[in-house]
Amino acid sequence: MKIIRLLLASLPLLCFAQTDQTKFDNAKPKLIIGIVIYQMRFDYLSKYWDKYGDGGFKKLTTEGFNCINTHYNYIPTYTGPGHASIYTGTTPGVHGIIANDWHDKSIDKEIYCVHDENYTTVGSKSKAGQMSPKNLLVSTLADELRLSSNFRSKSIGISLKDRGAVLPAGFSANGAFWLDDATGNWITSSYYMDNLPDWATQFNNKRLIDKYLSESWNTLLPIESYTESTSDNTNFEKAFTTEENPTFPHNLPRIKEKTGNYEIIKTTPFGNDLTLEAAKAAITGEKLGKSGFTDFISISFSATDYVGHRFGPQSIEVEDTYLRLDKNIENLLAFLNTYMENNNYLLFLTADHGAIHTPNFLKANKMIVGYFKPERFLDNLNKAIAEKFGKAHWIESFSNDQIFLNHTTLKEKNVSKKELQGFIIEYSLVLPEIAAAISSEDLLTGNFSLSYLKLAQAGYNQKRSGDVILILSSGYIDREEKGTTHGSPFNYDTHVPLVWHGTNVKSGVTAEKINITDIVPTIAAMLRIQIPDGVSGKPIGELVK
Repeated sequence: MKIIRLLLASLPLLCFAQTDQTKFDNAKPKLIIGIVIYQMRFDYLSKYWDKYGDGGFKKLTTEGFNCINTHYNYIPTYTGPGHASIYTGTTPGVHGIIANDWHDKSIDKEIYCVHDENYTTVGSKSKAGQMSPKNLLVSTLADELRLSSNFRSKSIGISLKDRGAVLPAGFSANGAFWLDDATGNWITSSYYMDNLPDWATQFNNKRLIDKYLSESWNTLLPIESYTESTSDNTNFEKAFTTEENPTFPHNLPRIKEKTGNYEIIKTTPFGNDLTLEAAKAAITGEKLGKSGFTDFISISFSATDYVGHRFGPQSIEVEDTYLRLDKNIENLLAFLNTYMENNNYLLFLTADHGAIHTPNFLKANKMIVGYFKPERFLDNLNKAIAEKFGKAHWIESFSNDQIFLNHTTLKEKNVSKKELQGFIIEYSLVLPEIAAAISSEDLLTGNFSLSYLKLAQAGYNQKRSGDVILILSSGYIDREEKGTTHGSPFNYDTHVPLVWHGTNVKSGVTAEKINITDIVPTIAAMLRIQIPDGVSGKPIGELVK
């Protein structure tokens, strides 16, 4: 009788727990949408605010939850590491994607972050599909989502760039799709499938890319209204190959004819148009969010990066691209609100890195900036090493501001690695363009208070990174003297937007310091699924109360 009474007493608790879990399951978003906007500086949200419409960026930030102090917590701030960090919840020291390309010490060769010759292209006869996520060392959010549902959830990646599609979608993805420059088709890798799905074939057959490239790129608004930018013709921008000056209108049909392929679409806002339409085709074609399980899609808008690199953040081209992207975001939100029953989705929007204003533009306005010339640096460094240790092949490679020593030469010449590292560090620190130089051993064992050394440590992978890591001074970049780039530990590269919108997301804002690696554990906590293998971030408290 006592046992029966205990069982009867526990029934209300059991019923409550089952009811609570049922309510949670019913409230869970049925579709996760991760939006990454390449090279989107945090200030682009406010800089062009008055020209944005009400249904795009403004809708996200006013109705959603805005994390205004979000930063990358490692270097280098590049596309490959950015996407890997967003979707694994950890830094390159753990997930292994230390750059877009890097020197592979095991084979003494430069490799690309997602290249994989074991697979072939699906969707064209080019080699552009020889890709896979094999260089990732840990699972992604999408992998854990698939595992949690016994692989009944779906995972899809969409981006003009292969790495922007492959790395977010994870190892177990149902597909990752990107643009083939040769044909203008969306393709994938045989890692995922043997044939394109019907929706992708049908989308390619529409030839939207030909439509977008049939006319010149002119400004969306009257050009005189672009007061947030410099004049149209400046010496800080790089013109297209067919142009004398970097000015509107840009004759896209002529540029395409000159180049002989479709790559030009990436350096126009119409690349984002194409990405949006491909993403919508994938959502409807794969019936994402309709299965009863939570599905996932990553959408990476990369035209902003190409435009930014060529013209710089202060250009009318960049402003025009963001005004048009605002309309893309509005289009996507309207589509989701129609497609998803009860708006039962969760969307976040962030960037893979920021960018510095073109140094020559800053210099013209009396800022302290400059250019680092790797070839000249290496030439002078090799001469200095030869004078000290004798002529030999001392440096194996210089990659991503990292120096890889030739360990065979060190043994043959009986020179310790520590001695040569110390000499290189001492030599480098004299130069104004270098803020810090640090050995691999110190990165493994150090406890740093200086912020950019902490970021270098988080980006250091013992198997893949170099023997000496250089950090360029604030305002210095290693590229040609037009346009811009990224990769540094300074706020212009690390500070990015992060906005949440959708199911159970209350309107609000926080100025609390958020790391980019906090996105994945936040979503995992919302869904109550296992966090990926290497997560080092933490859930954002106000989103998971």
